[in-house]
Amino acid sequence: MSPHISEEALKQRLSNKQLIESEDHMTDQYKEDLIRILTVSADTELVSAPAYYYAARKAPSVNAMISALAIIQDEMGHAHIGYRLLQDLGVDKDRLVYEREARQFKYPYAFDVPLESWEELVVANAFYDRAGITLLGDIYKHSTYGPWKRALVKVDKEETFHLRHGEIWMRRIAQEPGGRERLQQCVDWMFLLTVEWFGLPDDLKQHTGQLSYGIKASSNDTLRQTWMKTAVPLCEELGLNVPARLDEETQKYVVTCPFPASFDAKNKRWELENGAVTWQDVMKRWKARGPMNEYYVERIQRGFREMNV
Repeated sequence: MSPHISEEALKQRLSNKQLIESEDHMTDQYKEDLIRILTVSADTELVSAPAYYYAARKAPSVNAMISALAIIQDEMGHAHIGYRLLQDLGVDKDRLVYEREARQFKYPYAFDVPLESWEELVVANAFYDRAGITLLGDIYKHSTYGPWKRALVKVDKEETFHLRHGEIWMRRIAQEPGGRERLQQCVDWMFLLTVEWFGLPDDLKQHTGQLSYGIKASSNDTLRQTWMKTAVPLCEELGLNVPARLDEETQKYVVTCPFPASFDAKNKRWELENGAVTWQDVMKRWKARGPMNEYYVERIQRGFREMNV
């Protein structure tokens, strides 16, 4: 397919601070980079629904269950926004949602590890939804793609609710007898998975078009720092130990344990005693997916398949 405009015309439009509104304003490369990031975003929102529901069943009260279900409903709506934007770009959204194999879905590995308690769910809200706000907030404020930028007005407000839900419950649980210990068990495996969430470090990043075209404004490492600037202080406030500290000289957070590291998903345990591994090793784990990948995707696709037997 030939581009609708030239690379020079696209760069001129971007330099004039004009938003990209349709395919007519894109080159093939811009469209390819946009579809890649939109797919990851939509898949992440979609898979978070069964992941959160898996733990929401352990809600300590009816009111808590209702709050969790409201978050799940929001996530489904956010996924619809992403897939609808992809449809406008000529992507078959029904095929994406209902016909892909489980391993073809593109979302952070963290969601492949089951959330099995109320404590794990609220820590996921405080960690994972914070990562979502960090990523989508950057796009909402700075993206050159107009339709997504406008759609994220709603998403940004709702993700903030999810984050606050996690923080409020973490503070509440920390005051309960044994609560801080239960939270610490969650943080021990979920913190580093969320540090991973933002992808490869900048010097290993393979696709740079999202930055050069302004689809997003901040690099992976910058977004990782943004997340840690609020996640680490939250844990410190609650007396929870995390393997990260602020370097006073650089004013950046540094991970204080071997990282990246190998992860035992079955036992939810980082194998730090084996030292650091390479990011290539991490990518192999990501591509192989984790224990809940097939279960969550089956839950999403089951109704469609039953109706089309």
